[in-house]
Amino acid sequence: MVLRLRYVAGVSPAKWLRVWAVRRPDLPLEAVRTEQSAQLDDLLGGDADVAFVRLPVGSEGLHEIPLWEEIAVAVLSKGHPLAEAESLSLADLEDDPVAPEQLDAATTVELVAAGTGHALLPHGVARLHHRRDVVAIPVTDAPSTRIALVWRVERDDDDIQEFVAVVRGRTARSSRGQAAAPEASARTEPAARRERPARRDPRARRGASGRSGRSVRRRGRGR
Repeated sequence: MVLRLRYVAGVSPAKWLRVWAVRRPDLPLEAVRTEQSAQLDDLLGGDADVAFVRLPVGSEGLHEIPLWEEIAVAVLSKGHPLAEAESLSLADLEDDPVAPEQLDAATTVELVAAGTGHALLPHGVARLHHRRDVVAIPVTDAPSTRIALVWRVERDDDDIQEFVAVVRGRTARSSRGQAAAPEASARTEPAARRERPARRDPRARRGASGRSGRSVRRRGRGR
């Protein structure tokens, strides 16, 4: 018997796998990454027990606990005119072609690298598919996305609740026999943490410059 977990690109479940292996050696956790376009297929089909998904999803018949937000980034080829910007706005990108979106994000990034245009992706997805010939730049006014933990209402049992406790950082003692109802847990969830790219060395920054009144912030080049 195993607990079957599915997760979308941009989620790194390793820390929860380690905690679960110590806490529940009797119930192995099977973790499989899935494409966002099929993120609910295994769960609704009965081939998975719990899933990390990217909202929004149809919540009928599902318990849902929103977790953290992801900022949006523009993925550009290294030779793109805006590739040295520290941050961008949607207005900076309005005249730039959009790379054809593919079901597989890795293929989308490959098309960006080939110079077909830019792609707006959640930061976690862009980080997962990073290549040396592309850059990922925060887009300050693009909508963020949110990751949530979901599971079927009819599959709501002690094993699921213990996994919820692991994800939310509860100790084995505090979670045993004290799992809150999913709706109550969602209401008491702390303010979502925002996932941000690593800070750049401030010594590498130069003054801001822009095009046609736009406030594109540029990253300095090393001398």
